[in-house]
Amino acid sequence: MIDAHIHADTRPYEDFEIMAIAGVEAAITCAHDPLKMSTSAVVMDHIDRIMNDDVKRAADNGLKLFLALGIHPRSITPDFEMILDKLPSLLKRDDVVAIGEIGLETASSSEKDVFKRQLQLAQELEMKVIVHTPRRNKRDITKITSAIIHENINPSLVLVDHVDNSIVDFMIDFEGMLGITVQPQKMSPKGAVNLLDEYGDEKFILDSDMSSSPSNPLSVPKTVHQMRLAGFEEVEIEKVSRENASNFYGILIE
Repeated sequence: MIDAHIHADTRPYEDFEIMAIAGVEAAITCAHDPLKMSTSAVVMDHIDRIMNDDVKRAADNGLKLFLALGIHPRSITPDFEMILDKLPSLLKRDDVVAIGEIGLETASSSEKDVFKRQLQLAQELEMKVIVHTPRRNKRDITKITSAIIHENINPSLVLVDHVDNSIVDFMIDFEGMLGITVQPQKMSPKGAVNLLDEYGDEKFILDSDMSSSPSNPLSVPKTVHQMRLAGFEEVEIEKVSRENASNFYGILIE
């Protein structure tokens, strides 16, 4: 299994062991807003922790950690240009598989500007992108998000995450991939199973988005368990819990 969206810096050392014991082989940890991101120096310290401390903590527990780096919409600092300038060199690391998590939170002009510029960088580098969708005003902001994606990057490079029943109807035809976040305040394992039962397994990738919010490091394994109870074929389960993520991000697990 691959948990395709976590925030490793917010989780205790033991969570990685729990995930590995449950059969999660790898995870993608994304940049976000764990602190008040008041200056670019704070954001860069956050990214440094992701690239070094978190990778080691996970590896010590048998979990392979891949990285997504970028400026989260809640992490836009007055001097964000400094981060954008440094991103291309940071993205050269072999374990960096995407720019992310980026997107819109309130659809402010500054969010749109930073989002567009990171999408354009991803297009230039032909990198995958993990795009955030917010909890509030989700449907309207996701429509704006989708329009910006189509204007600035080949959508096939993009995964739009935190897709739920409020937006799946108009996102199902999106040319990229869609992330299902199984998290106590977002979607239950049974809710994810119902969504997959209705819309199929071709476009979806499971994740926990585990962070400082209510989270469960076993979200992906629990969803897999519920899929088996619901009668899904193993090939279908493999697609959403491992294969789709592996193929999209080019993740190789020895």
